[in-house]
Amino acid sequence: MKMGENRGRVEAFWVLFSLSWFSSSALLSPTGVNFEVQALMGIKESLKDPHGVLVNWDKDAVDPCAWNMVSCSPQNVVVSMGIPSQNLSGTLSPSIGNLTNLQILQLQSNNITGPIPQEIGKLLKLEQLDLSNNHFFGDIPKCIANLKTLKYLRLNNNSLSGPFPQTLVDIPGLAFLDLSFNNLSGPVPESPARTFNIVGNPLICPKGSEKECYRVMPVPVSFNLNNSQAGGKTRNRKVAVAVGLSLGFTMLLGICYSLYIWRRRKHNQQILFDTNYKHEEEVSLGNLTRFSFKELQVATNNFSSKNILGKGGFGNVYKGELRDGTLVAVKRLKDGNAAGGEKQFQTELEMISLAVHRHLLRLYGFCMTATERLLVYPYMSNGSVASRLKEKPALDWGTRRRIALGAARGLQYLHEQCDPKIIHRDVKAANVLLDDYCEAVVGDFGLAKLLDHRDTHVTTAVRGTVGHIAPEYLSTGQSSEKTDVFGFGILLLELVTGLTAMEFGKAANQKGAMLEWVKKIQQEKRLDTIVDQDLRNGSGYGYDRVELEEMVRVALLCTQYLPARRPLMSEVVRMLEGDGLAEKWEADASQPITKWQEPVSLGGFSDVTDDSSVVVQAMELSGPR
Repeated sequence: MKMGENRGRVEAFWVLFSLSWFSSSALLSPTGVNFEVQALMGIKESLKDPHGVLVNWDKDAVDPCAWNMVSCSPQNVVVSMGIPSQNLSGTLSPSIGNLTNLQILQLQSNNITGPIPQEIGKLLKLEQLDLSNNHFFGDIPKCIANLKTLKYLRLNNNSLSGPFPQTLVDIPGLAFLDLSFNNLSGPVPESPARTFNIVGNPLICPKGSEKECYRVMPVPVSFNLNNSQAGGKTRNRKVAVAVGLSLGFTMLLGICYSLYIWRRRKHNQQILFDTNYKHEEEVSLGNLTRFSFKELQVATNNFSSKNILGKGGFGNVYKGELRDGTLVAVKRLKDGNAAGGEKQFQTELEMISLAVHRHLLRLYGFCMTATERLLVYPYMSNGSVASRLKEKPALDWGTRRRIALGAARGLQYLHEQCDPKIIHRDVKAANVLLDDYCEAVVGDFGLAKLLDHRDTHVTTAVRGTVGHIAPEYLSTGQSSEKTDVFGFGILLLELVTGLTAMEFGKAANQKGAMLEWVKKIQQEKRLDTIVDQDLRNGSGYGYDRVELEEMVRVALLCTQYLPARRPLMSEVVRMLEGDGLAEKWEADASQPITKWQEPVSLGGFSDVTDDSSVVVQAMELSGPR
């Protein structure tokens, strides 16, 4: 008996081994090298990588699933490659065509040049292609029409020329098409894409006709309007009535039976109710997943207080586990039924989903009912910077600098590379999350008001955290990119001191003059007195005094009273990288000194001692308009 069992186990082992060997060897070349490794190494060799983000791409690797900027499926095949905003240059290698399982390709906001390789037409599973804001030239390959699963295509802000590809209209599920700001020629066929943009192509969209070159349509609802000939109308109507009566009677029986079953079950178990679904038509929003309310109830244990990860001005965040075991963070927005109309909510979600950057928290999915609005994000195992600064072991100095630079790059992308640009309006340590490698990921950015690129400020409800709110925003309700820059400067001081803005203000015992006091400390070269104790108590971490001086200088430049004197986030990134800080500091020192003034609301900016998020109506701050 035992021999039979053992023989069965051995046979089962060899079957499993053979299957696993076959699945892995399916990706191997005759020389034993993984095809996807070869393809990715070809891409790496054709690009210049100044930030070293591809440093762990290794030609001797067995598989690339642990590499930066690459994501794999459960079957260990590469399904996503995203390297946006990394200052890459060079060309895109034709070996891209060998990543035949690729679903997402995002290389936007770099300096890549050359033609778009024809081999991109081999990526038959591709759903999202974003090569925008580069220097690609030449024709748009006609073979892109082969990508029948493509939903999002962005080639805007390049130097592409030649005729508009007529075959793009044959891609059945294409929802977003942006070819703006190139040099394409006509004619332009009618495109079924809901979002369509060819503005900035002078040969097909001359000046003055921009409104005809841009279109955003609501989610289409299709009706079958089959107009038969007049002679058959009466007969068809009779048939329709008969069928309708039959179906109606059947449905009535079904409803009665369902009510009977429901009443029986109601007394035997707790029901996870689903809020009112009036609009359950399929909504295609890029790669976002639409969850039912019931799914998220189950995932979060009915939004149990034990699952709360954090509370903020926009709502509570709950830890959840989906049916497949994926851990997520579910943000349940406050006043979900007042969060704008359904179409407006969809439009904003669509824009959020397109803001993709390694230092921005990716939106994974959403739930939308008549009374609820919920957003689903990946779960960040290391929590927020705010919580991590309070934990042991302490963050070392190198990690703090890396967090500062990562958050700055994320905000730079929101301000200068998104169209329309996005103003965060609540930049703080609690909204900067840390991934498994303690890399900074800016969250909550999509919940602020999306600004049109023609607008410079918005006067709506003031949302933010006391201690981080720029004075002009608090007193007038007007926000801009410089509002975020101010919040980022406070974030830098939190990284230096290990204290929240309000804790630091109390420790300084300086109330509203906190920043003046920091500047005085900096001028007296006593910055070591404000450094986080965990970095100076002999714990083995330490810090670099020159880098400390530089970070505090950047913080002071960011938190100047006058918004016009604060740097742009792109300047902040360069200064944190060690470029241009001395010149900027010297130029600012030559300007007239502006003393801090007390904003007029909330009893004065410095007198509020709560570090919680606040919402203040701009009408209260700036008077009637």
